[in-house]
Amino acid sequence: MKFTFAHNNINVLDIEKSIRFYQEALGLEIQRDKTSSDGSFRLVFLGDGVTGHQLELTWLRDRKEPYNLGDNEIHLAVVVEDMDAAHAHHEQMGCICYENHGMGIYFIVDPDGYWTEIVPKR
Repeated sequence: MKFTFAHNNINVLDIEKSIRFYQEALGLEIQRDKTSSDGSFRLVFLGDGVTGHQLELTWLRDRKEPYNLGDNEIHLAVVVEDMDAAHAHHEQMGCICYENHGMGIYFIVDPDGYWTEIVPKR
């Protein structure tokens, strides 16, 4: 029996703002977009155009309060070829939330407080 990754899901309060963030910050593009017939939820799947792995953004119409992310130790991670250009881009966006110079990595934070680790291609 073999399992392969399909997607990770995060719930967001403002789906349009989140889509724009992931498009600008990571170059992800919409692969699929589904709104329920009653408008109570919307699912947007974003992909990098290289791997099959997707990020699913879930918006729930009736949710108004921010999600409790606990200690926020769960995060996404992406690899980038040009770490300096990526860092400059994210610095300009103002979304860098933590840097570990010793490990050569940093994290960005999205509008809902979710972190993404930026790792240089090695």
